[in-house]
Amino acid sequence: MRIALTGEALIDFTASEAGTLAFLGHEGGSPLNTAVACARLGQPTGFLTQLSTDLFGERLMGFLQRNGVDTSFILRSNAPSTLAFVERTPQTNRYAFYTRGSADATWAPEPLPQLPADCRFLHFGSISLLQDPAATRIAELVAANAGHRVIVFDPNVRPSLIPDMAAYRTSVTGWFGMADLVKLSDEDAALLAPGQPVDALAAECLTAGARAVIVTQGGDGATLWRTGHEPLTVAAPRVTVVDTIGAGDTFTAGLSVSLLAHGVEHPAQLGELGDEAWTEVLRFAATAAALNCTREGADPPTLQAVHNALAEADNGAASRS
Repeated sequence: MRIALTGEALIDFTASEAGTLAFLGHEGGSPLNTAVACARLGQPTGFLTQLSTDLFGERLMGFLQRNGVDTSFILRSNAPSTLAFVERTPQTNRYAFYTRGSADATWAPEPLPQLPADCRFLHFGSISLLQDPAATRIAELVAANAGHRVIVFDPNVRPSLIPDMAAYRTSVTGWFGMADLVKLSDEDAALLAPGQPVDALAAECLTAGARAVIVTQGGDGATLWRTGHEPLTVAAPRVTVVDTIGAGDTFTAGLSVSLLAHGVEHPAQLGELGDEAWTEVLRFAATAAALNCTREGADPPTLQAVHNALAEADNGAASRS
């Protein structure tokens, strides 16, 4: 196991047509999507959560196993599965979540799981931090691994689940301080720091303790901030977008997979990586996310598909020069 993720696993019911009550179910949840993406991109990946023994939980377990994710740390419970309903709009996606008392929200392992020595990245974030006891145990797991592994935080803000946004913003500042690498979408940034420029929020993350902050902007690419360096931006590949669900999760997976490929295994190495290597990391992540957008639902690409797309883009650039 080189990458571990903790957090929610749920069923996404997506509206088959806007304005109707016809929904199709898909395995989902930001950490689960990211875990599957890491595994498809070729890195041994494990997932830490609690799944229900209901029919949805069985489907989630089978989905993870079919995609090669290590499920040995997953607990089981007779609590219900978390369910999410998603309606797509031309600009974004609208969500309704049913989480209270669910299996993943009541994850409370005792003692804390001990990750294997070869695990180099630990991801946390998303709606799993909104309910106890899971939120507290996740924070304790992250604290126990701080300094030993690269801690990746993706808030994946869902305002419909947050009754007190001011209190949530205070909590997020604490989570920034627990992370080595912070990944945000521009929508996350707008909710966390309304009216502020994105670079101000990035600076806040760095001041809190993060070594690298990346903000994605959909089709406009992504920007990296590090202390003592100028921001670094990469463009997003141009693709025909079918669906954006899971794109951010796939981007986050691409970061960890490519950083490992560049030899990053400890937090300090994030600051030692040069601009050329970081550009390659960001291009890899952006390409993986773009390929996910060419298919319905969260459907991350394989490592070979990303390499093929990058090679095609490089060949196209060379032929135009």
